[in-house]
Amino acid sequence: MIPEIKKILYATDLSENARFAFGYAVSLANRYEAEIVILHAIEEFPLQMHAQLADLLGAEKWQELQRTRKKEVVEILVRKLESFCAETSASDESCPFKVMDIKVRNGHPVEEIIAESTASDYDVIVMGTHGHGILAGAMMGSTAMRVVRRSHVPVMVVRLPKTA
Repeated sequence: MIPEIKKILYATDLSENARFAFGYAVSLANRYEAEIVILHAIEEFPLQMHAQLADLLGAEKWQELQRTRKKEVVEILVRKLESFCAETSASDESCPFKVMDIKVRNGHPVEEIIAESTASDYDVIVMGTHGHGILAGAMMGSTAMRVVRRSHVPVMVVRLPKTA
């Protein structure tokens, strides 16, 4: 059975390796005439830190600061991702692709990737991995490894080549 790939979830942490992995998402999208949805998750402060900042600033001021900063951060990230897509498209006009949506979520990356892949009908998840540490050649990054273990759809994990 040859899989139909029509909807790709590209998960990014905006690192160099994630940019490299985007090339694979674009290649798949071009080959299969598929759509790409981009997801970036922003990890939140630990609850203990929230409580400390609320005590320091006052609960109302802390909540207002959080709302304002989240909105600003999301706007900056969406602009950065849009620019990234435009650069990729301009670098190879013979490889068209369609980004259907850019999503920025607050939460743990693994949880947000799995939640998004479950909520919509994706055919594949594409993401990069760092592979840091002593066993870098043998192991994937912890986020990628957890997504692979928990995902109900295939996951393409892309490592940054040594020459990059």
